[in-house]
Parts: sequence; C-alpha cells; structure tokens
Amino acid sequence: MDARLTTEQRELREAAARLADELGPGSVLDLDDTDRVQRLEKAVAATGWRTLRSDGASGVEVAIVAEEFGRGLVDVPLLGPVLADALGAAAGGPGSPTIAVEVEGAGTEAFDARGIDRALALTGNRISSGRVGAALPGADLTRRSAEVTGPLEPAGELSAGDAARWRALALVTTCADLLGAARGAHALAVDYAKVREQYGSTIGSYQAIGHMLAEGLALIEGSVSVLRHAAWAVDELEPDEAVRAARVAKLYCARAARTICETSVQVHGGIGNTWECLAHVHLRRALTSADLFPVALEEIDLGLS
Repeated sequence: MDARLTTEQRELREAAARLADELGPGSVLDLDDTDRVQRLEKAVAATGWRTLRSDGASGVEVAIVAEEFGRGLVDVPLLGPVLADALGAAAGGPGSPTIAVEVEGAGTEAFDARGIDRALALTGNRISSGRVGAALPGADLTRRSAEVTGPLEPAGELSAGDAARWRALALVTTCADLLGAARGAHALAVDYAKVREQYGSTIGSYQAIGHMLAEGLALIEGSVSVLRHAAWAVDELEPDEAVRAARVAKLYCARAARTICETSVQVHGGIGNTWECLAHVHLRRALTSADLFPVALEEIDLGLS
C-alpha cells in the first residue's frame, strides 16, 4: 500500500478541518449554542460527506473526514449517516436520512441520532429498519443517542463478504473518530503547557510535562499508521482480512486515545477537572467511540497485551 494521501485527499482533509475549526464548539458553552449547531448542520449537509460511500469514496477518505470531525468535536451527525449510507447502498436502497446501528434484537440504541428519524440495523447479514424515538442520556456531550422504537422491519440482506466489509468500515470510522478526539485533546494540552506558568517558567519546559506530551504524540503517530492501513484494507483486502486489520486498529486507537485524553486532563491540573475545560469533552467522546463496535483482545491472535 501507498500510505501517502493523494492531492484530492489532502484537500478533503483541509476542507473538513476548516469546517470543524470554524463551526465546531470552541468551548463547553458552545455546545448549547443552537444557532451555531444549526449553521454547522447546514454546512455539513451541503458538503455531501454523509453519502461519501455511495458517491464512490474509499475507506481512507471516509476516515479522513471522521478524524477531523473528531478532532474538532463536531456535534452534528456524521458517523451514523455515513454508515447508514454505506449499508443502504450495499442493500440497493437509500441510506439517508438514516443512521446505522448493529443489533442482536429489538429495543436497541441508535447512536449519533440528532435530528434523525430512521435507523438501519445490521444483524448477521440481514438489514432491518426502525423508527428513532426519544433521546437517551449519555456521556458524550457532542453526539446524541436515541431509542429505536417498535418492531424492526426487514430492509434487505447482504452477502457475507459485503457484511464483513461494512463492519470493517464501521470499525475504521470509529477508529478515525478516536484518533481525532485524541489529536484534539493533545493539541489542547500542548497549547495550555505553552502558556501556564509555575515557578517562573511555562509548565511545558519541565520534563514531567514534556515527557507525557511526547508520549502522547508517539501514540498519535502509531494510531495514524494502524488506522491508515485499516482504512486502506476496507477496499483493497479480502473482507475477513479487512475486518482483522480494523480490529487491530480499534484496539490500538481506543487504548491510545484514552491515554492521550486522560493525559490532557492531567496536564491541565486542577482546571482540567472542571466542567469549563474542554479536555473532558474529548475524553467523553473517545470513551464513547471506544464502546461503539467494541473489539475484545481475544478476537486478535497477534499476541497484543
């Protein structure tokens, strides 16, 4: 594989980053700014990024957008609609305006459901559809969960290979969101370490802080590598191999993101444990993405520990 991004992919990253920086929440108070959220929703809808897969985008390109949205704590749906679009396209039906969930039965929880009224669910190889009901409380302050109400109705069926490839994509998108949340938390900590002073010097000049931030950067670089391979594998490897690569990436990125986000809270000191500090919003998002399409260490045979 060629790990380098193409010119078009770099431009996609820049566009996603610019949107996230301009309209994403810059503070905890911004999360309650309904005018900002409406402008963000309008901007995201206009990009067409929620239908990337049905428009022919690769797994790498989906991951690029998801990563930048995670970094900027973008608080309108992307992950759910992107996966629903991919599921609907694979089944030969429309994917919007829906979100996608994986269930073992009725009464499941729909994730990333702000403003969404229908969910597609994948159980084994079978696709079913259900209505999205009332919002549910959750730890993530940037993405809403809701109940899937009523009986799920049949909506199609995938081949075993298409179902596995879709699950690989689902794992990759959550990995990308984890990496983005970690990058955002790390940048927040670095910026704070540059200006916060103790004993006449910025705290970033002390080895105790510098080493933690350097370790976080090393974890980010490792996450980039394992994610880039998994995202490439979605389209280029056999479905089972793609799922295996995505599982490895999910385990690595979930552990790395939690460490980086917790380090950000620690670098901020006392202020990091307050509601007003954005560090906990990154941590909440990372913990939530880690629980989406979870992977157990026992599912991988590489001897990871």
